[in-house]
Amino acid sequence: MRNMLKIIHNKLTHGEALVLVTVIASSGATPRGAGARMLVGKEGRICGTIGGGAVEYRSEQIAAKVLAEKTSLGHDFTLTKDDVQNLGMICGGACNVFFHYIPAGDEHTIMLCEEAEEQFRKGNALWLLTDVGENGQMGLYAHDLGYWGILVSDSLPLSRHPERIGDIFAEQINAPGKVYVFGGGHVAQELVPVLYHVGFRCVVMDDRAEFTKPELFPGAESIICGDLTRLEDYISIGNEDYVCVMTRGHSHDTVVQAQVLKCHPTYCGVIGSPHKAAGVRKTLKEEYGLTDEELDLVTTPIGLPIKGETPAEIAISIAAQMILHRAERNGL
Repeated sequence: MRNMLKIIHNKLTHGEALVLVTVIASSGATPRGAGARMLVGKEGRICGTIGGGAVEYRSEQIAAKVLAEKTSLGHDFTLTKDDVQNLGMICGGACNVFFHYIPAGDEHTIMLCEEAEEQFRKGNALWLLTDVGENGQMGLYAHDLGYWGILVSDSLPLSRHPERIGDIFAEQINAPGKVYVFGGGHVAQELVPVLYHVGFRCVVMDDRAEFTKPELFPGAESIICGDLTRLEDYISIGNEDYVCVMTRGHSHDTVVQAQVLKCHPTYCGVIGSPHKAAGVRKTLKEEYGLTDEELDLVTTPIGLPIKGETPAEIAISIAAQMILHRAERNGL
């Protein structure tokens, strides 16, 4: 969503009107659920997707009409038997899609994009609010910002998953947690770009300068060359954060785990075999005094069991596991 808001800002400031297409409710076998978005301009779809197939094709046509008529609207889709066959599904479904018309140069939306980028930069939890009633206005909510740009009740119950509350569709578009990747080797170099593309904010740390070069980690928010035995001098890990431990050896992995597990991250994955994990757990308990509760935070071997062997395959398995963890944590 951060990239889409940047594109919206650029298009509006250069004099192009847009339609932001959002799935606000769905049931059955629709291609994507609530919160799926795509951006449509005068040349058609610009970015994003609401799942492809019949619904997206029809939505592009409706968006073109919205651009011509300059009026926001909602539309209900029910997938027919033919639609289901085209989408390769075994049952039907329905979804409600909102088409938000944004006029060229719209100052409110331009300011919203700028404020959202500032909240992204700060790493704050951030919600995008859309009035799906008559006016189609958008707003933001962040803890240090309050409600911005839209009139809503102070008791609006914002949650981690996208939902419609009365005439307001609320979606969390940024979470405060970061991913701390310890060790800048081959797997980390494959992992960070993948995590970036699926919305994770990555910090890489290694004690070797040659493994902390910016060009090795496209998309990384921060890259640190520092002493792995003194993490608190460089970073602060909280319970919203994710940790991936993949240093160059068991001893370094153990030292990192001894520090990060006391911070109770939401996820801590460690590269290694079950045999290695048992030995490290024993050391962490006996020599570092970690509790069973803290040690149970560790996921090892890291990643889903897809039998991957190359660094790129292992990175995919780790990213998939983290996506699953994030979704389950968000109640999806």
